[in-house]
Amino acid sequence: MDVKAGTKEWIGLAVLVLPCLIVSMDVSVLLFGMPFISADLKPSGTQLLWIMDMYGFVLAGMLITMGALGDRIGRRRLLLIGAVAFSAASVAAAYSTSAGMLIGARAVLGLAGATLMPSTLALIRNMFHDAGRRKTAIAVWTGAMTGGVTVGPIIGGLLMDHFWWGSAFLLNLPAMALLLLLGPALLPEFRNPAAGRFDLLGSLLSLGAVLPAIYGIKELAVDGYALVPVLAIAVGLAVGFVFWHRQRTTAHPLIDLRLFRHRTYSAAVGVNTVTNFAMLGFSLYTMQYLQVVQGMSPFKASLWSLAVMPFIMVAMTIAGIAAKKVRPAFVITTGLLVSACGLAVTTQVHVHQNLAVILTGAGLLAAGMLVSTSLTADMVLTAAPAEQAGAASAVSETGSELGGALGFAILGSIGTAVYHHQMAGVRVSGVPAETLRAARDTLGSAAHVPGHGGLALLEAAKTAFTHGLNVTGLSGGVVLAAAALITLIVLRDVPVSAPAPAEETPELETIGR
Repeated sequence: MDVKAGTKEWIGLAVLVLPCLIVSMDVSVLLFGMPFISADLKPSGTQLLWIMDMYGFVLAGMLITMGALGDRIGRRRLLLIGAVAFSAASVAAAYSTSAGMLIGARAVLGLAGATLMPSTLALIRNMFHDAGRRKTAIAVWTGAMTGGVTVGPIIGGLLMDHFWWGSAFLLNLPAMALLLLLGPALLPEFRNPAAGRFDLLGSLLSLGAVLPAIYGIKELAVDGYALVPVLAIAVGLAVGFVFWHRQRTTAHPLIDLRLFRHRTYSAAVGVNTVTNFAMLGFSLYTMQYLQVVQGMSPFKASLWSLAVMPFIMVAMTIAGIAAKKVRPAFVITTGLLVSACGLAVTTQVHVHQNLAVILTGAGLLAAGMLVSTSLTADMVLTAAPAEQAGAASAVSETGSELGGALGFAILGSIGTAVYHHQMAGVRVSGVPAETLRAARDTLGSAAHVPGHGGLALLEAAKTAFTHGLNVTGLSGGVVLAAAALITLIVLRDVPVSAPAPAEETPELETIGR
C-alpha cells in the first residue's frame, strides 16, 4: 500500500502534535509553581518530591501497557480516552485542596499521558505510508516533543506571574478539547483483531519493573547512595527478568521479543536511550549555570534557554531532507556527533564568560538529538509489523525514559563528585564550619552565605561547579561518540528507505479510512 498523504493527513498531524507538546510540557511546566503550591497546600518535603515526580514515574511505567492496549482496542480510541482522562485529571490537579489530592491527580495525568505518546506515533505510521512523508511527519513529532520540554518552564513562569498555580494544569484543556473535537474526523482508527487477549499480568510486571528502577535511579542521583533506592533498582531488575520470561512464553505477549532480533529496531531503541541519557543528564547543569553562576532569575534563565530553538528548527529541516536521500546510519551518526560536539563545546565554559559558549553547546546538543531521534522513531515504526506499532513505539519511549533517569544519575553523580573534590580543600575565614560543610555539598547552599566571606565562598563554588560541568560534558560527549561509532557499524547496510518486515496486512483492521 502506497497512499500519498493529503491535506487531511497533514491537518491530522497538527492535531496529533498537540498532545505530544502538552505531555512533554507537563514534565517541566510546574517548576515555577512549586513555591506557590508549597505555600497553598503546605506539603511535606516528601510530598513535594512526589508532586514533581509522580507524573514521570507513572508515565514511564505505563507506556508499554498502553502501547499494547492501543494495538488491541484501537489507537484512535485509546488516544481519545486518554485525552478525556488527561482533561479530567488536569481539572482535578488545578483545583486540588490537599497535597495528597494533587499527587493523585498527577498520577492520573501520567497514566493518561502514557496513552497519548505511543498512540500518536503509531497513528503516524498508519497515516503516512509514503516513507519520505512519514519521515517528515516524524521530524515534526520529534520537534514537538523536544520543544515542549524547552518551552514548558517559560510558559509556567508566565502563568505564575499572572495567575494562580492551578493555571499550569488548565493550560492542557484547550489542546485536549481540540483533539477530541477534530480527532474523530481527521484520525483513522486502527487495531489488530488478531492480537489476542490482553496480558494483564504482563502489564503489572512491566509496571513493577520500570517504576522501582526509575525511582531508585533518580533517588541515587539526588541523594547519593542509600539502601532503599539500591533495593528498588534490584527489585525492578528482578521483576524485569520475570516480565521478559513471561513475554517469551505467553501466547499473547504485550511485546513480541522477536522485534529485538531486528537490528534496526534494537539500534533505534539504543540510540533513543543514549541521546536522552546525554540530553537530560546535562540539562541539570545548564539551568543551574544560568541561574547561580550567571546570577539570572529562573524566568530569565528559561527565556535564555530559548536560544536553542533556532538550532532545533534548522535540525528539523535538515532531518526531513536528509532522511529522504542519505542512509540512516550516516544521518543518525552525524546527529550523534553533532550532539557530542555540543558537549565538547561545554568543556570550554568558564565562570566569567558570556553566554554564547554554553548556549551554542546546548543548541548543538539539542539539534543533533533531534536529527538522530527523528530517524530512529521512523525506524522503530517500520521495523515492527504495522499491527504492533503501538507496543513497539511504547518500548522505545520507555527506553528514552530510562535513559533520562540514567543520565540524571550517572552524569549528575560525575558532576557532583567533581564539585565535592574541588570544594574539599576550600577554606574561607569568617564562614562557620556548618555553613562551609553545606556549601561543599551543593552550589545552592553556597549562594546564600552573606558577607565578604560568602562572596569568596560563592566564587570558589562557581568555579568548582563549572569544572564539574566541563567534566560532565566531556563524559557525555565520549558516550555519544562511542554510540555514533556503534551506530555506523550496526546500521551501515540499511538503505535509505528500509522496508518493514511486515507491511499493512489484511489482518490489520482499518476503520474510517
